[in-house]
Order: sequence, then C-alpha cells, then structure tokens
Amino acid sequence: MASIEELVVQPPQSATWQVHLDRSMWVGGVRGLMLQALHPLAMRGVWQNSNFQDDPFGRLRRTADFVGRVTFGSPQEADEIGRRVRDIHRRLRVTDPDTGRVHRVDDPELLLWVHCAEVSSYLEVARRGGLGLTERQADRYLREQRASAAYVGLHLDDVPGSCAELDAYVKQVRPSLRVTEEAASTVRFLLWPRLPQELRLLSPGKPAYFPFGALCYYTLPEWARRMYGVLPEVPQATVTAGLKAFRLGLNSLPEHLHDRAFMPSTREMLHGARQRLGAAGYDVSKGLKGLTDPRRWPAALAA
Repeated sequence: MASIEELVVQPPQSATWQVHLDRSMWVGGVRGLMLQALHPLAMRGVWQNSNFQDDPFGRLRRTADFVGRVTFGSPQEADEIGRRVRDIHRRLRVTDPDTGRVHRVDDPELLLWVHCAEVSSYLEVARRGGLGLTERQADRYLREQRASAAYVGLHLDDVPGSCAELDAYVKQVRPSLRVTEEAASTVRFLLWPRLPQELRLLSPGKPAYFPFGALCYYTLPEWARRMYGVLPEVPQATVTAGLKAFRLGLNSLPEHLHDRAFMPSTREMLHGARQRLGAAGYDVSKGLKGLTDPRRWPAALAA
C-alpha cells in the first residue's frame, strides 16, 4: 500500500483541506482576483498576456484547477502543473506604460502578491463564512500554502507563513497599490462576467450572478473597497450573513453536482484522488468533502 505522502500533496488532515473543500472558495477566488488587480504591474501582466477581459470565469476555473491539483492531486500531477505554470510565466513579459520598462511575469514581487492576495482571500472568506478555524489552524494553513507558492517559483522563506506575517506583508505593499484602468475594468467584468461557451445555457439566469459578484466585492478589506468605490457601502453584518447563507447553500450540494462547475480535466483529477484515497483506506463514500471528518480516515490517522 502506498504511503499517505505518495497519495496526495496535502493530506486530508491538513488545514488546507479544511479550507479548500469549503464551497466558500468560489467567493474567495473572485475576491482574490479583485484584490490581485490592485497591483498595477500584476494586473497589467494578466491584461497583456491573457484573454481575461473576454473570459474572467475561465480564469477562475483555471485557478481552481491549479489549486485543486496541488491540494488533492498526486505529487506527479502537482509537479506537472507547477512546471507548466512556471514555463508559461518564464516566457511572458509585461510592459509598464508608466515607465516604458519591460518586466518578467515571473518576477518574484509579482508572484508573491498574487499568491498572498489569493490565499488570504480563501482563508478570510472561509473563516468569516463560518468555517471554525482557530488562529493556530489559520497559521498552519498559511504555512502549508508556502508549498503552493513554491510550485509557481517562489522560495518558501520569502512567503508569509502566519497571519501576522501576512498582515505585515500587506501593510508593506499597500502604498504601491492603486486602481488602474485595467483594475477598474476587471471589477466590472467580475460583477457582470461573460459566460464561457459551455455555460451559455445558463445565460437566462445571468442576472442572478450579480448578487454573487457583489458579495465577493463586499468581502474585500475596507481599504480595498474604498479604493475601488464601485458599489455603495452596505452594513458588513449583512455581508457576513449573506456569505454564511451562500456557504451553507453550496456546502449542501452533492459533490457530483458541485464539481460540474470545474473543467473536465479537473473533474477527472478529483476522480483519481478519490480512487487513490479509497485504496489507501479512507472512506470516500461521502466524496472528498466527507474526508474533513476524521472518522473517515484510516484508523492509524484518526486515533
């Protein structure tokens, strides 16, 4: 029988599984994109090298694929997507229209902001939505996510590994953040996105998306909402209540229905993860999400 380390990159008993299996991740993902967009050079790197402005939902699904593979996939799957991302970033350049300088997309400064904006959003939204993580578990999550940062080319020691370190990093970066034309357009896209071709059948229900986009926006830090100024302020207690209701609703969906939101390749990877974990003695009758319950782990781990 294979060892647990050979089966998954982050095991079910990790803080990462607690956060990444929570359906509030969809809110956290969009919030993360909105936060990332406030870094002028990082935003222009996306704008100049992708079709984000035409398919922001596709960008979110590709991010979900990367996060899924380095969380639930095999070490080989995680290494493969890490190499793929690093190879793509290595070839890309971004031109700063303010200075005329050309920068590498894999500049550690840009990669670090993108990583921190993403993982801080996942963690903040999940905890605010009701996932009961202690401060110690939250710190553990950020330490575990250093491994995810390494897959895109960052050095572990350069990545915040606790809530205090993350707060200090954001405080340091904030003076360099601003709302560029690209950032403003990004928020508008995320509040009213263009659906990918395979989801066009959902177009009649598109107006129902706006409350979701607004929820993502309102979970941003107050300083970020003040910078954007896109929507009028509402009581944050209302935002928290909406987030808890969204989380409760999505967490009640059967896994096979929820997973339809992912790309086919992501669904195939998740199917492989369930098979590997089942063969290792985990009870996967309730899917991967069921493995947040220690009673479904092998006896040696649950003890």
